[in-house]
Amino acid sequence: MEIAMSMLVPPPPVLGQKMSPTWPDPRFLAFLGQRRSTPIALLAEPGPDSGETGALLRLAARVPDHGKLFPWRFLVFAGAARARFGEVLAARWLALVPDAPPEILAAERARFLRAPLVVGVVSRSVSGTKIPEWEQQLSAGAVCFNLLLAAQAMGYAGVWLTEWYAYDDGIAQALGLAAGERIAGFIHIGTARDAPPERERPDMGKLVHVWPET
Repeated sequence: MEIAMSMLVPPPPVLGQKMSPTWPDPRFLAFLGQRRSTPIALLAEPGPDSGETGALLRLAARVPDHGKLFPWRFLVFAGAARARFGEVLAARWLALVPDAPPEILAAERARFLRAPLVVGVVSRSVSGTKIPEWEQQLSAGAVCFNLLLAAQAMGYAGVWLTEWYAYDDGIAQALGLAAGERIAGFIHIGTARDAPPERERPDMGKLVHVWPET
């Protein structure tokens, strides 16, 4: 009998429980050493079921969060909701570009159909606190990456995208974003049609500076 991967995710720790400060694991280091986002064109069915999605979001939320503000939230697009949001995107694009050709509008309608599951991560900076807004935004970015890591560890492929609609005021209104909220990213999750090739990586010698001791 096939066991859902969500069943293999341990339950959350109890508040106040002593937590291990380290997790020595050569397999996880190997995973990080080969981690690669999957291009959107290579994503396909199947995607996570509802139980797996819930587990992924819980894992994604385990990120550094100065002040315990939880300065982020999730928007989940699955099933028919992806096509409904595609209609919103197409209508908005037509309002912005009245002479947009039919093939462009069709592409807008299909944007969220490119993966079985799309999760929008909303950065929602909390005002009236001593925690700098920049640190809160960094926490939202960490959620995006943690969600990618969790999805890949669960056996799915994914990619973190924004695209034009992440920065559009009309789409923000359609999504119900409040003042001070913005999209940190849309995480597209599914199954890879093919193995993506390795891409260019940075020359670490040009990016690492060891602070002089004297």
